[in-house]
Amino acid sequence: MSKNNTQFKEIVKVLIIFTICTSVFYVALRVIHDQHERSHRYDPPEGAAVKVMNPMGSDWSNRLSIFFQLGE
Repeated sequence: MSKNNTQFKEIVKVLIIFTICTSVFYVALRVIHDQHERSHRYDPPEGAAVKVMNPMGSDWSNRLSIFFQLGE
């Protein structure tokens, strides 16, 4: 009976530790998610930002050809 009681206590300890670790991990993920949500991802770029493409001057057939060639 003592062996069964000891095994039961060990299983309960493991479950408690697992539950605590899972809860801490969940809370940490929520904190990181909240911080990420507060960041402004769509702000205009600051500093020496350069526009990469100027679509003026190319017609749609040329752009369609490039689209098919590059497979984008």
